[in-house]
Amino acid sequence: MSDTILIVEDELRLARLLSDYLEGAGYRTTHLVDGRTVVECVRAEGPALILLDLMLPGKDGLAICREIRAFSSVPIVMTTARVEEIDRLLGLDLGADDYICKPYSPREVVARVKAVLRRAGQNGTTTSPGDPLVLDESTLRVRTGQGEVELTAVEFALLTALHATPGRIFSRDHLMDRIYRDHRVVSDRTIDSHVKKLRRKLAELLPEHDLIHSVYGVGYRYEIRPTS
Repeated sequence: MSDTILIVEDELRLARLLSDYLEGAGYRTTHLVDGRTVVECVRAEGPALILLDLMLPGKDGLAICREIRAFSSVPIVMTTARVEEIDRLLGLDLGADDYICKPYSPREVVARVKAVLRRAGQNGTTTSPGDPLVLDESTLRVRTGQGEVELTAVEFALLTALHATPGRIFSRDHLMDRIYRDHRVVSDRTIDSHVKKLRRKLAELLPEHDLIHSVYGVGYRYEIRPTS
């Protein structure tokens, strides 16, 4: 795997600024301005992470993200000046690992890049350092050093989706698609109810930790935190 960050940004001044900060943090960078050249570059170069602007000439960031996810799990951080919630959620549901809204601080971008790479298992770390959960799909059980608990099929699918990428925000719609493969129509309250039951069961195993967190107006993320 390359250690290069691919910056896809048509604002040249901003791209140079991001490149300077990322290289100052120890990364190599390469830069593209036209959306039509991105997928070919990713196939040929295999970057460590992609900073992908939403609005690009030639092809927009959402279409690019969709194409890349058809063949690669490379971490993607989307950047956008369009703050409408639907754009944020659509970007994440297509497989982006994070998003940053413009205007932003280059230092924030560097910090988010480091965090996404840590979650993706780069730089010698594991996806979830110190994660206490072991998921057993054959029995629908979750184990820790303190015991185990049995989940329903829906609860297990929900936990599997969240647990696979700690820190990533999943919208309710995305979780519905992951849980109900037959694409049945269910309400947001159905997902909330499953999350509530799952939290209760996980609390039996690990009362000292909160694992599933609500992100107001967006959805849920898996992240290990001590209970307050």
